[in-house]
Amino acid sequence: MKGVFRNIASVFLAVMVLLSTVSWTVEKHLCMGRVMDIALFSGSSGCGMEEAMIVFMDDDQMDGHCCADETFTVNGQDDLKLSTYDLDLEHQIFLVAFAKSFIDLYVPLEELPIPSEGYPPPLITHDIHILDQVFLI
Repeated sequence: MKGVFRNIASVFLAVMVLLSTVSWTVEKHLCMGRVMDIALFSGSSGCGMEEAMIVFMDDDQMDGHCCADETFTVNGQDDLKLSTYDLDLEHQIFLVAFAKSFIDLYVPLEELPIPSEGYPPPLITHDIHILDQVFLI
């Protein structure tokens, strides 16, 4: 239950950050006071009335045509603090080396390479224990 709540809360916070940082633009095309088209993030398409008026009317009468475009823009946040720490090259090298050595601690023993696997063992010419008379009791 705790994990489900944590997942829901993290998704909710991620969506809130996304919605607050993106700029939103809503454009409406009005024809004779009625909304004909609404578009998000792009321009709205016209109703075709303007092209018909250009064909049938003179350029002098185009000032009072019936179509209008309204644009509503909500600007997102631009003052986000992207980085709180600036690491030097030495600190970055240390962190990479530490992370690599820490991850290598948990490699299973079956996967570790054997460095002398391809070499034959040395030839024993004399038994060193008997020559030095060292015996384990």
